[in-house]
Parts: sequence; C-alpha cells; structure tokens
Amino acid sequence: MDLQQVILVNEQDEQTGVMEKMEAHHKALLHRAFSVFIFNENGEMLLQQRALDKYHSPGLWSNACCSHPHPGEDTKLAAMRRVIEELGVTIPLEKQFHFIYKAEFENGLTEHEFDHVFTGQFNLAPEINKDEVHDYCYKSMAEIKQSLLTHPQKYTAWFKIAYPEIEKWWIKNFKQTIT
Repeated sequence: MDLQQVILVNEQDEQTGVMEKMEAHHKALLHRAFSVFIFNENGEMLLQQRALDKYHSPGLWSNACCSHPHPGEDTKLAAMRRVIEELGVTIPLEKQFHFIYKAEFENGLTEHEFDHVFTGQFNLAPEINKDEVHDYCYKSMAEIKQSLLTHPQKYTAWFKIAYPEIEKWWIKNFKQTIT
C-alpha cells in the first residue's frame, strides 16, 4: 500500500499540514498537486492512458503526468521527477497556471487539489513505466478537442478542467488555431 504523504494547503496554496495520501482523498481535503502537459515540435500533445490498476480513474486518458509533491519538495522539481519516473524523460518544464478542483469518484475517494500546471516539449517516444501508464499517444489539439466533445467519459476529471486553459496557452505558444 502506498503511504505517501501529501501537502495540505489553503486556497492560496499555503501549507496547512501533511497527511497520508489516501486519508486526504477519503476526507476530500485540499492538497497540492501538479499536472504536466508535454507537446512535440508539431504541437501534438502527449496523452497517457492511466494504468488499469490505479486507485482512481484507471484506464482513463489524461495529460502526460500528474501527481503530488512530497512534503518539503519543490513542486516544479517534483513534476520533473515524476516525468522521469512515469515516462523515462528528462525535460525542462515551465509553470503556466494553477487551478483548484474537486472531483468525487465512484470508489468513495475525492480529489480536491490545488493543481499547478507545467508544460514541456519532447519529440520522441517515452519509455513508459507500466505501473503508472498503460499506454500513450501523441494527438493533435483538434483531435483531442473533438474527442472531449464526443467521448468525455474517456478522460480524467482534471484533464477536462485544465484543457480550456491549455488550449488558450497552445494557441498563443504555437501561433495556430484549433479547427
């Protein structure tokens, strides 16, 4: 069993304590998290399909990597660490924005996160950690947008919440429109 601790925070992302991860998810307490979005040079997003035995959202498609920093760990460094652990990739990341969300799952757990969003670029196939990632693919923003409209149940809650802001960032960064 994973006894990792998460950092409890208030709505300003100020630490209020630490708690074992599953307990925080059972109690629906706000805690610090991060989501990493990786794009290749063509502007395609790297999506991961979560491992089929994850404690929530198994088999759903999501951004390249998401997790929680350890107590005392810098959030950006934690994001870089998890990208290495999940995808076997070392890349620089840039913080783009943050958001707070709360999502309840069928198994009684709740994600209530202050989610820091980072972006990075990588052009090759990742070396996925099968304990974390079932599959991956690169998709165009147009393909993702269409899939979110027609099959939203295939995506994680936080991905659907973050997508509109990532889309705005992508249009500005890649200087393209999404059709």
